[in-house]
Amino acid sequence: MSKVQVVSELWQFMRENKKYWLAPIVITLVLVGALLVLAKSSAIAPFIYTLF
Repeated sequence: MSKVQVVSELWQFMRENKKYWLAPIVITLVLVGALLVLAKSSAIAPFIYTLF
């Protein structure tokens, strides 16, 4: 299953079941995940990890 297909199915689920309140949660989780991945090899990693 490709990433595009997963995103498409998630969007269809939210649209059909009127679960639009899930969108901010999903976006926040993706942004936090991206922050952790990008900060893994940077010099500011120790400061980011102290936030969690």
